This record gives sequence, C-alpha cells and structure tokens, in this order.
Amino acid sequence: MFTGIVTDLGAIRRVVRNAGKETRFEINTAYDLNGIDIGASIAHNGVCLTIVDKGADWYAVEVSAESISKTTLGDWVEGGRINLERAMKVGDELGGHIVSGHVDGVATVMSITDENESKRFVFEAPENLAKFVAPKGSVALDGVSLTVNEVDGRRFGINVIPHTQAVTTFGRLRQGDRVNMEIDMLARYVARLLDKE
Repeated sequence: MFTGIVTDLGAIRRVVRNAGKETRFEINTAYDLNGIDIGASIAHNGVCLTIVDKGADWYAVEVSAESISKTTLGDWVEGGRINLERAMKVGDELGGHIVSGHVDGVATVMSITDENESKRFVFEAPENLAKFVAPKGSVALDGVSLTVNEVDGRRFGINVIPHTQAVTTFGRLRQGDRVNMEIDMLARYVARLLDKE
C-alpha cells in the first residue's frame, strides 16, 4: 500500500525489451538501497513493482506484457523521469490517500493553464472510470495523490501547486501526455455496493 506522496524522482537508466519475456527497467534513485531488499515493492508512476536486482545507486524491476499494455510503462525510455514511492509501513503518516499501486487505466492531459503560481490540469478519464471521479474526491495520477476540483463528463480538473510540480513529473507534463490513473478505493467499493442494490 502507498499514500500517493512521491518521495523520489527517479531516472530510467536502462530499458531491456525481450520479445515474449518481461521488460526489464533499471532505475537510478536517491534512495538508500542498503535499506531496500530484493523483493521490496516500490510504486513507479503509480504502478507497484518488485525489486529484482540492485546496485549502488540503481535497482531493477521486471514488468509483464499485461502491465505494459494497461499502463504507460510501454512509453518509458532511457533518461525519462518517474515518480517513486516506497511502500507504507505501519505507523507512517498518511499524507495523501490510500493507494494500492494497481492502475485502473490511463488518463490523458487535455489542457494545462497557469493559475497564479499553480497550474490547472484538465484530464480525460477512460469512459469506464469516469463515474468514479467526484469533485473534492481523491485520485492518483502517475502515483500522485490529488484532489479533484471539478468534473465535466469524462473530464476533470486538478490544481497542482509549485512544490508538487518541482518534486514530481507534473512539472514536465504537456498537453496530450498520458498518465496512469488509479481511482479512489472508497469510490470503487461504494460503486460496487450500489450496483448490488
């Protein structure tokens, strides 16, 4: 489990794509890798992946074709930056909202406008996820816990403050970019209960 509070902006140092096999990504990080075991879980742009190898300032993950097809990981290239978050420990501060690291779909950046020092992002959700997005509700985009300002059909707006732009990939996003989207767990279960009535 995660909180959607990014703790490092990693860099993709190597991508190895093997036909018919998992794709291997090597990630440079500022994390102290002495404290991260092989088998540990880290969220990568919101996708929970398992550490399979590591060096002094990098670690490797392997990603299945299924995960590549359902997320933006297929777009990753060497030199790209990604949001990283280590798994929660019991007793950690829950600064964002509960995030599982299981991406539900991919949203698209429709527009970005300046709003004082913040930026207003408008995203378009996949049709099957739009009903789970509510004003003042939470959503995780590329692993970042964010509050929804308004909803208009499949489109929803979010304000991103300068700090978040600086410490996440949101400072690099452009119109047309795709982001991993995980809906709020509470919204998922409420919808499920309502469907049973």
